[in-house]
Amino acid sequence: MNLKKILKFARKNYILTVFFLAILFVGFVASYKLFVSKPTYVYAKVKVGQGLWWAATQRPPVWLVNSINKGDVSYGLLGSPQAQILSKRYYRFYGSDQYDIYLTMRLKAGFNKKTGEYTFNRSVLSVGSPVDIQFPKEDVTGMVIALSKKPFEDKFVTKTITLTKKYAYPWEFDAIKPGDSTFDGEDKIFEVLDKATIDTTNFSFDPFGNSGAGITEQTRYITVKAKVKLREVNGQLALGEDQLV
Repeated sequence: MNLKKILKFARKNYILTVFFLAILFVGFVASYKLFVSKPTYVYAKVKVGQGLWWAATQRPPVWLVNSINKGDVSYGLLGSPQAQILSKRYYRFYGSDQYDIYLTMRLKAGFNKKTGEYTFNRSVLSVGSPVDIQFPKEDVTGMVIALSKKPFEDKFVTKTITLTKKYAYPWEFDAIKPGDSTFDGEDKIFEVLDKATIDTTNFSFDPFGNSGAGITEQTRYITVKAKVKLREVNGQLALGEDQLV
């Protein structure tokens, strides 16, 4: 008797019935994805910035470098991890207070078996695509520069190099100290091993660019021996992620 009443009510209120069945179907699909289907995880390298490779935008400042931490996790609505920062590398851009920041991340992504496409936050995830991830203490935007099903296995090579500079001031040579090094957040990538100098002279110039007659100033020819850690990229060597040497 109760079943007949339910069927009668459903026929009279077919719009409400269709709406209820649609909600039931969506709930079933969502429950299947959350509790039954196995999530897909991919590994991505992200260059922090505006997010479009062809746009020349300002590089991140030091406060953003300090805000991003290795191990930070972004969680979904139900508390499941959606993104995790596995490594952070940063390099100060020459002559500025800006940095190139590179993150290695583990992302929970959707996968389309027919097209082979990955998606993250309802957007296609591929090399060159922008990403925007909200972590508990910072918002990270950037561009995907590498994507892999497995953790990245970067190969590093250590080289000994010699750097030179002509017409350097004496204080430049004094400021260089053997043992000085540069740390990129994960590894020591540059270390001064030794230095040498030869005294030279250089003509001085007035504010108009004219050489002072017979006026010279003491300068130095500096050579620096250093150890640098480089990453192999398709048979080439790179400092960081994309600066070929």
